[in-house]
Amino acid sequence: MPTSLEGQTLGKYRMVQALGRGGMAQVYRAYHPTLDRYVAVKVLRTDLIEQADFLERFRREARAVSALRHPAIVQVFDFDVQDDLYYMVMELLEGDTLRARLNDYRTRGEFMPLPEIVRILQDVLDGLDYAHHEGVIHRDLKPSNILLTRRGQAVLTDFGIAQIVGATQHTVSGALLGTLHYMAPEQGLEGVCDARSDLYSLGIVLYEMLTGAPPFDAETPLAILLKHLNAPVPPPRQVNANIPPALEHIVLKALAKDPAERFQSAAEMRAALQPLTENTPTPHLVVSGNARRTIMGQPFTEENTVVETRSIALAEQEKKRTSHPTTLLATLPARIRPVSPVSAAFLSLVLFTLVNLFAALLNTLGNGGLFWRAWPFEVFLIAALLGFIGWGTQTPWLLTPGILLFTNAGLLAYTTLTGRWADWSFLWMFEPLIIGLSMYLPHQMTRHSEAVAQDWGRLSGLALGVLSILTACFVCLLAFGTP
Repeated sequence: MPTSLEGQTLGKYRMVQALGRGGMAQVYRAYHPTLDRYVAVKVLRTDLIEQADFLERFRREARAVSALRHPAIVQVFDFDVQDDLYYMVMELLEGDTLRARLNDYRTRGEFMPLPEIVRILQDVLDGLDYAHHEGVIHRDLKPSNILLTRRGQAVLTDFGIAQIVGATQHTVSGALLGTLHYMAPEQGLEGVCDARSDLYSLGIVLYEMLTGAPPFDAETPLAILLKHLNAPVPPPRQVNANIPPALEHIVLKALAKDPAERFQSAAEMRAALQPLTENTPTPHLVVSGNARRTIMGQPFTEENTVVETRSIALAEQEKKRTSHPTTLLATLPARIRPVSPVSAAFLSLVLFTLVNLFAALLNTLGNGGLFWRAWPFEVFLIAALLGFIGWGTQTPWLLTPGILLFTNAGLLAYTTLTGRWADWSFLWMFEPLIIGLSMYLPHQMTRHSEAVAQDWGRLSGLALGVLSILTACFVCLLAFGTP
């Protein structure tokens, strides 16, 4: 597939703008000049296509998916192929994905309100019930495949894509189609998928809406699959005590390992939800699009939909390895409230200004030479900026430049305050140690699960930011007291 199709034409559709790239396809905003309307065109990745029977399967599944007509399912207008590029044309909806909405709540340290959860679940179950009765299984249900329109309607997208590309079986290249965080055990182990597999995936989505995270996570895809197969589901009320017991029961039944013990249909799960809808206040009109203004310019599918699989022997080795005790970093996740990167950067710039005003005040009260002796405090402030941005982006890797700046600012402050510049003849020997430390710490933090790495990214970023600000003020005070 070309790097970008922007400006080119596929069939009747002119590719206007790339919207994002997912595990199976790249999505474009396209224009149909005859009908004078914009659509979303999803171009399937050519490296996932099995040449032997792909065209026939593509046509068969395309007819089934395009025949779906339901308010909770994105309308598919067209399927076609041009120059070995297989593409599908869908209605273009503005609003957030459920993934963006969940990330927004997570960033603010909040849980999604129960009325909103119930409303989304009702819409999704209605769409699944209709599709299953039409003989179409989704096979890749996850938050990024649930769109929330500007009126708060939950709409399913990507129906049948996994089936079109590979029938959820192991392909000749050893790939397994689906997303392991949300994949039913039988789908991940055997490639077998039915309506109950979709309900298991929806149970994972519901668990994440209630608690802020999926129930199973691990360092490798295979370890995640093993947890789906063997690990008990952590009770969601242990994470969020405000969850009604009846809703927790629905989640746990949907996530039964044995398909026979789950809800057998979307209608059955919808009926179990009905008492909750009667006792739950009707939510206010939710205007979608605050977390992601439109789907344009954003990743259409954020979870990786194609994961590498291994042999059963390797699975057993992975199971033994993951049973070992975890390291200290993994067992002490930081409980620092996340903030948005913009808020973190704004806070750092405000503190940057206040410290400079503080230095200017001391310079005025003193003999006027403070900035000559304490100028390295500005380097501490740049380190603080990196630290606070690391707090907002939740990545430990900003520690690398942050530690380099902080430690070198300390060495420079020592020499400017004491005037012993000749000490650099041996101080430079600390540089390799500083560089090594600045790379080692982030590496250790990112060796664990994504959630743990994000926790440590927030903690380390906030710690570096606060420490840098305090040290900058301390250097100014030392310079003020130095004749």
